[in-house]
Amino acid sequence: MYGFDDWEECTVCTHERHRTIGSPFPSLLRSPALVDRWIPRLNHIRPLQAPPLLLIARARHRSLRKRSQQTPQFLLFERRRTTTLWSNTTNTPTTMAEDALLGFLQTHDEISDSHDFAASLGVAHTDLENLIKSLKGFEIVDAKEITRDSWVLTEEGKSYVLNGSPEVQFFLAIPPEGISKAALREKLGADVYDVGSKSAAKNRWVGFDKEQITRKVESVKDDIKDLLKRIDNGEGLDDKVVNDLKRRKLITKHTWRGYSLRKGPKYVSKRKKAATDLTREHLQRGDWKDLEFKEYNLNAQGQPIQIGYLQPLLEACLTSYFAFSFWNFDALFQPQQHPARDSHDTFFLKVPATTRQLPEDYVEKVKRVHESGGYGSKGYGYDWKRDEAEKNLLRTHTTAVSTRMLYMLAQQKTFSPKRYYSIDRVFRNEAVDRTHLAEFHQIEGLICDRGLTLGDLIGVLEDFFSRLGMSKLRFKPAYNPYTEPSMEIFSYHEGLKKWVEVGNSGMFRPEMLLPMGLPEDVNVIAWGLSLERPTMILYGIDNIRDLFGPKVDFNLIKSNPLCRLGLQ
Repeated sequence: MYGFDDWEECTVCTHERHRTIGSPFPSLLRSPALVDRWIPRLNHIRPLQAPPLLLIARARHRSLRKRSQQTPQFLLFERRRTTTLWSNTTNTPTTMAEDALLGFLQTHDEISDSHDFAASLGVAHTDLENLIKSLKGFEIVDAKEITRDSWVLTEEGKSYVLNGSPEVQFFLAIPPEGISKAALREKLGADVYDVGSKSAAKNRWVGFDKEQITRKVESVKDDIKDLLKRIDNGEGLDDKVVNDLKRRKLITKHTWRGYSLRKGPKYVSKRKKAATDLTREHLQRGDWKDLEFKEYNLNAQGQPIQIGYLQPLLEACLTSYFAFSFWNFDALFQPQQHPARDSHDTFFLKVPATTRQLPEDYVEKVKRVHESGGYGSKGYGYDWKRDEAEKNLLRTHTTAVSTRMLYMLAQQKTFSPKRYYSIDRVFRNEAVDRTHLAEFHQIEGLICDRGLTLGDLIGVLEDFFSRLGMSKLRFKPAYNPYTEPSMEIFSYHEGLKKWVEVGNSGMFRPEMLLPMGLPEDVNVIAWGLSLERPTMILYGIDNIRDLFGPKVDFNLIKSNPLCRLGLQ
């Protein structure tokens, strides 16, 4: 029988007539003279990339080459479940790739490049990669990841290679007698015209005379197209040239990942499937003595027990997205003339437009502190209107929920310190762009206790943001109607090399807390930040619409783990 290594090249056949060949082919393998009878039946053979059901060796066999200089002969055979022998037994592509990989390592020290090896087998590298990970897990092979960076053409760059650069297209579209600008724009299209006219003029290939365009040189060379072809062929270019092509968005960096492979501590030329369970049948037949059982993974988690679990937040309060203007603005000591209460910034409800569900005694205290002050404040000195406070709206910040929680705390007979934390949705009547949404999420935390100071707030903020991976913080004085003192929070962004605002904070004013009924020695420190903006910084997303909303790519979501904050 002729071995596979005796043949110079191999092609793949999945033709229907060759899927059930039967007995003639063992004898065909032993007798090359019978090959001539089968050549007419094999004239449909074409090289294919898919993994084969049948392998066809096509070449002059060494023994045939001595006898004649005929056209290449054909032999048809299938691969058996070993590395070196062949028979008429069908095999799966995965097993065939595994046999080939282990067989290669049996006679060679290393597979230096898994991509090249996958190409030689005619299988996709992703399929081979899954096989490599499996073999590595069983310590059959040692796999070392290798990476290479290369430049590849963008879609625009590919169009330049196919059609020429815009400046050359622009030049070639000008007849010897010249052409009008309008006619040339219509001929080339606006995109090619705009880009090509600037570059052609910069190169002094063309002249512009009012509405007429003429050639200033007889011929031009398409250097951009030639450079792109060189990159497409894998050639290296000067950094200046690469940066220029990158700036024009004609090329982009591609990171190539593969593996180099060697024999592992438990290398075998043929992997046996390990048994996972010892069954009664194994004991009855007695074949358990010859089986290899899969080792127990003592670190693996078992099946979860279907019982109740402790909520990690301990206490949770579910609230609706709509709020009353009273809780969203008035209770926060925010005047009714404040710009944030304008319809340009807030979504007001039409049905129901107003509410009557407000605590009367608390409403009167809030009205009084707005109009004439109290608790050491002069107030705002205006006529407070109840109908303005009764308007329904989509909450503009989660502090509207914090206000209600603090009011509920104040109604308790005995005060006890509390900490509240929320991540919830808010709404702003803003134009949607790369950094703004009309609907987004806000993170808010507050601590309520006796004797709290600004130093406590700074300490809590440093601890909070350090757990988010932001260790370098700065604080800047700011103004909020309901906090005094107030601070903006900045964190140093290592990628941008600058300080970026990440949140706001402060201590709630007495004009807000004392009308609720909280004791005078109780202070509340609070902070808030957007959920989307730090996430954009963390994941390198430059458009907020790619993170939240109807334009989010589901593949981006599926490819991300549940939590990846980069923390230890």
